[in-house]
Amino acid sequence: MFNANNNPLTDDELDLLETFIFSESVSEDSLDLIGIHGFLSAISICPEPVPTEEWQEAIFDGEPNWSEPGQKDAISALLLRWKNEIHNSLYSDTELEMPCDLTLESDGDEEAELEIWAQAFMEGVFLREDAWFNEDKEEVTAELMLPIMVASNLFDEPEFTEIRNNKRLANQMANEIPDILVDLYLAFHAPEK
Repeated sequence: MFNANNNPLTDDELDLLETFIFSESVSEDSLDLIGIHGFLSAISICPEPVPTEEWQEAIFDGEPNWSEPGQKDAISALLLRWKNEIHNSLYSDTELEMPCDLTLESDGDEEAELEIWAQAFMEGVFLREDAWFNEDKEEVTAELMLPIMVASNLFDEPEFTEIRNNKRLANQMANEIPDILVDLYLAFHAPEK
């Protein structure tokens, strides 16, 4: 369902969110901004609703130590707006603007930002894995999600390793991810014909 509360977050609001994420109030295992985008993309596509409190706690890897009155409401409102923005983009069949380059090439020992995004997306999927891979949709879900699963580097089956080692193919798949997100959303949320 379309949600009107979707004013895109401003740069200042994203900076505020990032400052909070890297503060001592939040677990070191919290997602960063790129990870949050990936995670919220999965939550927006998820075939069944995930309660706000549950997905926000997953982002922060537990309940943060809220240090001032109103902080929890302010941060929660920003995350909810960001989720609504992503959801509305998918709902209106608009290619999602990604927060990182669509490449698995990285600088030095650092993970590619797209890998971080894809790992967080999969974290969102794992919250409701049975719903994503139910009998009716298992085949289409697995097929559509292959590029995201490859990008995440979480799966060590030979076919994933083979694709990752073929840089041209892996990057070609990475470029398909924004379109795939819309296809996944439609697979679960388009009216039955």
